[in-house]
Amino acid sequence: MVMPAFKTSGAAVSRLDLNLFRVMDAVYEHGGISGAARHLHLSQPAVSHALARLRRLWGDPLFVRQGNQMVPTELTRRVIGEVQAHLRGLQSLMGQADTFDPLTLNMTLRLGMRDVLEAITLPPLMASLGRVAPHVKLASVRVPRDALERSLTLGEVDLVIDRQRRVAGRIRGEHLADEDLAVLVRRDHPVQGALDVPTYFAQQHVMVTLQPEQPDPLQAVWAAQGLGEREVILRCQHYFAAANVVVASDALLTLPRTYAEQLTRALPLTLRELPVPVPPIGIWMYWHADREADPVHRWMRESVAAGARQAMHD
Repeated sequence: MVMPAFKTSGAAVSRLDLNLFRVMDAVYEHGGISGAARHLHLSQPAVSHALARLRRLWGDPLFVRQGNQMVPTELTRRVIGEVQAHLRGLQSLMGQADTFDPLTLNMTLRLGMRDVLEAITLPPLMASLGRVAPHVKLASVRVPRDALERSLTLGEVDLVIDRQRRVAGRIRGEHLADEDLAVLVRRDHPVQGALDVPTYFAQQHVMVTLQPEQPDPLQAVWAAQGLGEREVILRCQHYFAAANVVVASDALLTLPRTYAEQLTRALPLTLRELPVPVPPIGIWMYWHADREADPVHRWMRESVAAGARQAMHD
């Protein structure tokens, strides 16, 4: 088979996302963006965005609207057979790859995760990969929670590690661990010993959030127990920055215990128990069902899961 030619530069072709061809095929087979979106378990804007990228790559509209239908252009009708044949060929090829040697893998694994999970998960994972798959590289990227399904479906990331959340369609998930919360204070904090509830709420607090107007994520817990609100004097984007603020102030920082323990080894901080009972945070790994049977992807899932569980239980 010969891949169809693109009206674009060689550099653009080298960055081509093969998942875009799945969008092209779905729009062709279902006659429109809404049908393609349902088939791919994507939002209509995500399909429209992918189609716009394809149009730029091909230098052709690919589909034009006629009534409620998206009608293929002459170029699409000419190449769709080869596109579909390549998709089938790739699926068949992946189905044949029953065995492999991690030592021979030369690839980049793209992980969607946040900074706390990076700090917890990446050290043991990189150590393990260095022993069994030395040519595998990792790229950690931030995936917004509302983009998790789209990013996995379009192949922008291979796996996502995040808090437990509802997923639909063909997104699969596996529970990795439950993470408790703890409190960090500077070593010479005026409040010594265990924190009780009144003392905890009498202190000033630093909170980590990606959005400055986001409500306190623990407020529902406080309200359910008839407690008030914390006085949050700083909202920042990263726990390491927040921890450095705590070092230089009397403020408290509430965060996942595993990362809190790491910070006490790097900064002059002391870990205290959170005096309010809070349900543990479920940490999950997510991937797309289309990758589930791929033995390389299965090995990646097992490796990442082992690294995450080791880090959170050490």
